[in-house]
Amino acid sequence: MRVANRVKHIELSGIRKMFEMADKDSIMLGLGEPDFQPPQHAIDAFKKALDDGHNKYGSTMGLVELREALAERLHRWRDDVEMKNILVTVSATEGLMTACQGLFEGGHEVLIPDPGFVLYEPHVRLAGAKPVRYSLRHENDFLPEQEELQSLINPSTRGIIVNSPSNPTGAVFPEDEIRMISDLANDSHLVVISDEVYDEVVYEQPHRSFLGTLEEHVYVNSFSKTYAMTGWRLGYMAASEELIRELSKFSYYTIACPPSPTQYAALAALTGPQDQVREMKEKFRERRNAVVSELSSIPGFTCVKPEGAFYAFPNFSFDMSSNSMAMELMKGGVISTPGSAFGPLGEGHIRFSYANSLENIQKGMERVRMVAERLEGLGGECSNG
Repeated sequence: MRVANRVKHIELSGIRKMFEMADKDSIMLGLGEPDFQPPQHAIDAFKKALDDGHNKYGSTMGLVELREALAERLHRWRDDVEMKNILVTVSATEGLMTACQGLFEGGHEVLIPDPGFVLYEPHVRLAGAKPVRYSLRHENDFLPEQEELQSLINPSTRGIIVNSPSNPTGAVFPEDEIRMISDLANDSHLVVISDEVYDEVVYEQPHRSFLGTLEEHVYVNSFSKTYAMTGWRLGYMAASEELIRELSKFSYYTIACPPSPTQYAALAALTGPQDQVREMKEKFRERRNAVVSELSSIPGFTCVKPEGAFYAFPNFSFDMSSNSMAMELMKGGVISTPGSAFGPLGEGHIRFSYANSLENIQKGMERVRMVAERLEGLGGECSNG
């Protein structure tokens, strides 16, 4: 059967490939999914919504009460956000796709992070635009550099996608980085799509949002990471009233409307007690510290301490590709993600997710150590610095 070229040139992500190769005895450090359940009051609200008959089509824009609550949440970053600035989406994934489809087309160039989340390049390409990578390097703590960004902007450049806290690197953009990127975007009349789904999972420094610093901006977030609702598939976006109205057209023809009962559950999570959000973050902090401590003592691995999200992105000095390293780790009983899945500059890195129990993380790191020592014994070049 003949398929469109736009589909033929899109590949399954390296994350999904490794996940599907996992064996039942492997320790999963490859998937970016909190190993918690949603808050009980959200689960109860989901059940109640079903029982109360909220099982029909709803507004494409989303539940009014949920949009009002989301606008209130975003007042921490920008005090003029209103319900009219919010569009509820079926996950941040759909939000990112909707933003790209609504903003970009043939002849446009869009700056994307390298390494960066696996969705960005395909979403830009599916919109007909050209992705242009900007560098996030280990030696620069995975932060973009102003000189490079400036050099990549030309008359065809339409936008830039940013992600803080970052998947896969765990980097958190400080205030001066936010301001630098915002100034460049404003001066060059670029639209910024900011993926901020890990905004509640930060450690040493607070999250700083792009919301409120830009003239043209689409803010994308999700309930998946904050409330461990990955399977519920609900997200949201914020932008100007005019842009939200236009983007809602694409959302309508893609999903018709977000699921009704899930929105009531998300509303309960958003407006109810936030204890679990704080507890999850402290668990992730403990696990982050354990992973970084272990990796720093394993031959051949060097790790920048992640300041957000729940990923470590160490580089390795063994003479092999990141895909080969991931395969070696899989043979050793650990599922990870090759850095090359996130772009060319991810080569030489491995992503470990610490969204797993501390016990499993410690077991997993011991298996990583055994693999590294075996490779070292076979003559692989490695060092800790």
